[in-house]
Amino acid sequence: MIKEVSPKNVGSSEKKSKKILGQVAYWAILNLGLFLVAFSLWMFLAPNSFAVGGVGGISVVLSEALQSVVGGWVGEYIFSYYGIFTIFNIILLIFGLIFLGKSLTLKTIYCTVMLSAMNIALGFIPMGAVFKGGFGLTGGNHMFLELCFGVLISGLGQAIVFNCRASSGGTDIIALIIKKFSKANIGFALFAVDIIIACVPFFTKWATPEIALYSMLGVFAKSFVIDGVIENITKTKYVTIITVNPDVVSEVIRDYIHRGFTKLDGAGGFTGDPRTVIITVCRRSQAAHLKAKLHEVDPTAFVIITDAKEIVGRGFAEKL
Repeated sequence: MIKEVSPKNVGSSEKKSKKILGQVAYWAILNLGLFLVAFSLWMFLAPNSFAVGGVGGISVVLSEALQSVVGGWVGEYIFSYYGIFTIFNIILLIFGLIFLGKSLTLKTIYCTVMLSAMNIALGFIPMGAVFKGGFGLTGGNHMFLELCFGVLISGLGQAIVFNCRASSGGTDIIALIIKKFSKANIGFALFAVDIIIACVPFFTKWATPEIALYSMLGVFAKSFVIDGVIENITKTKYVTIITVNPDVVSEVIRDYIHRGFTKLDGAGGFTGDPRTVIITVCRRSQAAHLKAKLHEVDPTAFVIITDAKEIVGRGFAEKL
């Protein structure tokens, strides 16, 4: 016999307050991800001329090329990496609106505008005023170390944005356009665009082979960082509880971690005594809280917690 149990309905006012808090937390986390992307470009990538893909990479390449021939305030501001970053994002946003139309979500437009604004704001803070060594955290003396931190912070930021089911715009828009007019996979399209950008320093006069190789390495490393962070953020647990106190356990799952569950009738293999098997899935942090609470309220319960590779259903991924 199998019974499906859903969480209790909570009051409308409580639901409304939770929804508001959830929205505030969502936008705060999304903006944190965008800030980390902008911060890594300002602090580590642009000062060392690393072109690790994306609009940031294009901006670094063009900024170095144009500032070498154009001086004055035009070169300093318009052709700075943050100036070119903003111009490119505006152009890509216009192309996105033309070719993608309604499929270009308001969230993507917001992220594109906000990321450009953050880059402009940070770009007006001279690195020499922050660190006496001049450009870059180490003054350019430890390029590999700066590449590592630049890729880690940028990858973390992008992973947070992707986990919020948003896009940072930029070359993501190019990939979406390529996908629309071809059979190319969006992940492959993004990677191909990033690789092309990272290869550009090989053909420029200002970039050394060392910078070009670092840029290529950064593209590959960033893809692993993004995948690893997203996997850890979304990691879920499959929990099986065998108990003689099903009501107590049900209450803990329903009211303490606010998850649904399934009950099955079972029996002990040796004793034949009746047991209830309760199955639930939850986030990793919820599993830790559940385990501690179960030990407190039902210390005799037999609990099995395993990693769930993927969960499709309400409260998790909505589509296969």
